[in-house]
Amino acid sequence: MSPTGKSWHIADFSNCVIIVAHPDDETLWSGGTILLHPDAKWTIITICRKSDPDRQEKFFQALEQLNATGTMGDMDDGPDQKSLSIGEVQDTIMNLLPSDRYDLVITHSVWGEYTKHLRHEETAKAVLALCETSTLHAEQLWTFAYEDGNKKYLPRPVQDADIYIKLPDEIWQKKYELITDIYGFNSDSFEAKTTPREETFWLFGAAHKKTKA
Repeated sequence: MSPTGKSWHIADFSNCVIIVAHPDDETLWSGGTILLHPDAKWTIITICRKSDPDRQEKFFQALEQLNATGTMGDMDDGPDQKSLSIGEVQDTIMNLLPSDRYDLVITHSVWGEYTKHLRHEETAKAVLALCETSTLHAEQLWTFAYEDGNKKYLPRPVQDADIYIKLPDEIWQKKYELITDIYGFNSDSFEAKTTPREETFWLFGAAHKKTKA
């Protein structure tokens, strides 16, 4: 994918897919963006946790609230976090996707959103490779832009990211309720405390220029 030199907005796209490692990643890092644009067609896939009945049920409840469709994979997500083959991750993603062509693809950053979750990084690398080879055709590719200062603080938006979306209070509240009421994380959890009020993204292949979306 080559640099575009153009500012992009969700309104430019009608068919969007979000590819994440775990159920709740889609809400935590981009739920407000989804809620702000209900007219777009949103597909969400997660490569892990299909065999976890609790997370599976919560994921599909979240999809209903987000007015999205999606499905789950069942790649290893055990505590040892042994590395997965990028080729295997790519195959899983393509098998889960209902199409190989989207206006907008959103996924993890290759650096992850915090220090450190291998599955986030592997998902990002797999999606980037798929788009680079045009196996997955994307008009534009965005990756989450958050950082935690190497564990010095909770994940926060990257202030000079290419795309910066400040969520209205009512949208953030709906997103927070998805994290706490649907996914069931208590108010003292990492997820609830992290839930960003601003959502930021890197625009793949573009010059680093902050864009209001």
